[in-house]
Amino acid sequence: MITVPERASVVVIGGGVIGTSIACHLAESGVRDVVLVEKGELGGGSTCKAAGGVRATFSNAANIAIGLRGLEVFAHFPQRYGQEIDFHRDGYLYTLSDPENVEIFTESVALQNSMGVPSRMIDPAEAQRISPLLSTDGMLAACWSPEDAKASPESVVAGYAATARRHGARILRHCAVTDIESDGGTVTGVVTEHGVIATRTVVCAAGAWSAQIGAMLGVDIPVVPVRRQIAFTEPIADLPKSSPSLTIDFPSSFYFHPEGGGLLLGWSDPDEQVGFNEHFDLDDWLMGLGEVAGRRAPAILDYGIRTGWAGLYEVTPDRNQIIDRCDQVDGLLIATGYSGHGFLMGPATGEIVCDLYHGREPGYDIRPFRLDRFAAVAGRGETNIV
Repeated sequence: MITVPERASVVVIGGGVIGTSIACHLAESGVRDVVLVEKGELGGGSTCKAAGGVRATFSNAANIAIGLRGLEVFAHFPQRYGQEIDFHRDGYLYTLSDPENVEIFTESVALQNSMGVPSRMIDPAEAQRISPLLSTDGMLAACWSPEDAKASPESVVAGYAATARRHGARILRHCAVTDIESDGGTVTGVVTEHGVIATRTVVCAAGAWSAQIGAMLGVDIPVVPVRRQIAFTEPIADLPKSSPSLTIDFPSSFYFHPEGGGLLLGWSDPDEQVGFNEHFDLDDWLMGLGEVAGRRAPAILDYGIRTGWAGLYEVTPDRNQIIDRCDQVDGLLIATGYSGHGFLMGPATGEIVCDLYHGREPGYDIRPFRLDRFAAVAGRGETNIV
């Protein structure tokens, strides 16, 4: 039987990389009685289904800064948090086959370079040298970012959770939130299936389930779940000796990287419907993946599929995350809607939410991520999403 504490200084809802990073940073900052509640296992939602990419190759300055922080923290994660995370800085390669995307990436590279990211535009021949499985047919150019990386999401969650516990945080697994209590527009408690926790502050880090959490307080959090699937090939004897952390055919969203002696393959089906569908449907999805892979990396079609899984993206209307102190309900902080890049943004998000809790100005420009932006004129969305 799980026993919940009678009260907490802050309750974090969600035990993925975002929630555990927030709990860790709050506890490290001296906040007493931090409680994290997770309806399943830690990292058992979207985090454990992530491909593990870590990058700073975004199209707006705010996301670039957050991505750079992720790369910096993950590069030293074992020393800082006592947990190996299989961090490899093998670069990101984007292939481009239409003039509009070449122009967009050229502009983004200039912005990235101005912020210290050593990305560059390259020709198809160089792209093929970097990622030998590629076909250059129809490719106009590519973007290469050699310092982008990949890491193990489950290990990052374990490191943050262990550090949070060492600093006094309580982490309650298999403890679903069923309601949030408020009085006069102020949070007063979190109702779980195992009891009520009195608190004045709640952090919604519930990923694809965040809209349900917001509804408990009458707050519209515009996040919808969309299924994404990943497959793994059988071991490949002639796998190239070196390959990027991710090779991405940007127009189709098809991507791959080495994994377990074979390849991890991903593709975002444009016809996927909104919903909590986590069924791995290999046959139909593989047909679509095979079509795009056949154009960009045809050798992959000769490899057998060993296994795979389905997970959920938490998607906002502009594909940018929501990180904010809610104006509608006092005591509600929100960190959700990462639209596929939450893993790499975990480190900076923990710092940002910790600053918001303490009433400090965050060290990042989070104006593009305010909740109320959806009620105003739409700003520039993040274009570099797969």
